[in-house]
Parts: sequence; C-alpha cells; structure tokens
Amino acid sequence: MKITTVNGSSPTAHARPTDARQAAWPRIVMTGVALGFLLVFLVLPLIAVMTQALAKGFGTYMSALSDPAALHAIYLTLIVTAVAVPLNLVFGVAAAWTVTKFDFRGKSLLVTLIDLPFAVSPVIAGLIYILLYGAHGWLGPWLDAHDINIVFALPGLVLATLFVTFPFVARELIPVMEAQGRAEEEAALSLGASGWQTFLRVTLPNVKWGLMYGVILCSARAMGEFGAVSVVSGHIRGETNTMPLHIEILYNEYQYAAAFAVASLLALLALVTLAAKAFVEWRASRSHALYDLEASPT
Repeated sequence: MKITTVNGSSPTAHARPTDARQAAWPRIVMTGVALGFLLVFLVLPLIAVMTQALAKGFGTYMSALSDPAALHAIYLTLIVTAVAVPLNLVFGVAAAWTVTKFDFRGKSLLVTLIDLPFAVSPVIAGLIYILLYGAHGWLGPWLDAHDINIVFALPGLVLATLFVTFPFVARELIPVMEAQGRAEEEAALSLGASGWQTFLRVTLPNVKWGLMYGVILCSARAMGEFGAVSVVSGHIRGETNTMPLHIEILYNEYQYAAAFAVASLLALLALVTLAAKAFVEWRASRSHALYDLEASPT
C-alpha cells in the first residue's frame, strides 16, 4: 500500500534531497581534508624549494647545477638507478611469477622476505653491507687482498639501493598476476607453446601496465634514496655522493642556494616520475575498459 500525504505526494520524495545533502557532507569533508594535506605537505614545499632555488637568480641556479661535484652527483644518481632498476625488474618478475604460478613449501616465507625492506630501516641496511664488505667486515680482508672495492664505491651504492627498492616491482606484479590466474597460461601450454613462449606472449602482455608502474616507483625510490646510501658511500665529494647526499653536504655548509638548486632538480625528476605514473594508470584503466567492452556480450 502506498502512503501519501495530504497533497498526495510520497514522503520519500521529500526525504531524498535531504538524504542526498547529508550523504554529500562526508564526501566534501574528506575531500577537503585530503586536498588540505596535499596543499600543506606537497604543493607548498615544492613551491618553497623552487622559490629558494631561484632566490639569487637564474645565473646562480645554473652555476650550482654546473658545478663539477653537482654534475658528478647527478651522473652517479642516474648510473645507480640505471643499474638497480633493471636488476629489480628481473627479480620482481621472477619472484611474482614464482609466487603466483606455483605452489611450493616456503612460499609464505618468500613473500615475507620480499616485504622485508619495508620493515627494515635503510640505515640498518647500510650497516649490514658495512658488516659484510667493510674493511673490518666478514669479507673485507678477502676483498682487500683482491683489490675489490665495494663499500665507499659504486658497487656499495648499487647494493644499498637494490636492497631498499627490490620489493616495488614484485609487489606491483603479484596482485596483477594473481588476478590474471593460470587459465591462459595452461591453455597456451596445452596448445603446444613452450614455457618461454607462454611467458613472452601471454603473461607479460597481461601484466605490462603493472610492470611499468612498478618500474616507475622503483626508479623514483632509487633516485631519492638517502639512508642506506649515506652509510655505504663515505660522503666522498665528487666520487660517492649521489644527489641526496650532495644536497645534505651543501646545506650543512650553508650553501643554501646551491642546495635548493640541486633539490629542485631532484624534485623535478620526482614530478616526471609522477607524471609517468599517472599516464600508466590512465592507460591501464583505458585498456581494462576496452577489454571489458570487448568481453561483454552484444
């Protein structure tokens, strides 16, 4: 039985606008809080860095970036990233493939070890490499006898960066591969495809956006790493200082304009990776929408 008021209208008709306004308030408040945090903790600091970097003029800004120590720090940062990211890519794909496609004893332990760098302080990671490869470490005398330098050299920077960044690719791929399942790979194998062909033509195309997303996050983390790299670098100016370490030295020496100039370049690199991340997310959502449209019955 339909209940009506005196003028013949339903009571729910009057309740809907009020309910809609009440439901909108939590969304407005939470959106305002999120935007406020972004403004205070992201946008304003970036504006402050750019402002301070150019405070003494563009000439001073370019002079700080063209300093030999700064150029070497930029070069070293890019080299460490260029070495660490491909190695993490190989490890991440192998680990995600192993975890999602096979059942074996110790699987949960492997997943836990992948997450270990998220729980361990980067400084502790650096100290671990000092303990292993330092002059008085477990392998130090043997390395010294064979004239191999790891700590206070490029290999140590790469190892420290690898440790703090290796979960990113694997952690992005594992949920994607789990959602993908094993049906397509099993179908390809039943049709005569080899394991390598199945991996290249079935698995990788299905996870390419998650793979790119993980690589972008890994690259951003590698360029901005400070703690572990600081411990194993020795802070040798012009030799083992990456961009974050060079910024710290300049700031401690009260060279604020130069410090903010290099910091602005590091921030710009972060913005580039953020733009790449947004593009990958957009393409992934577009690809999924097209796939759902093609899969839906007509």
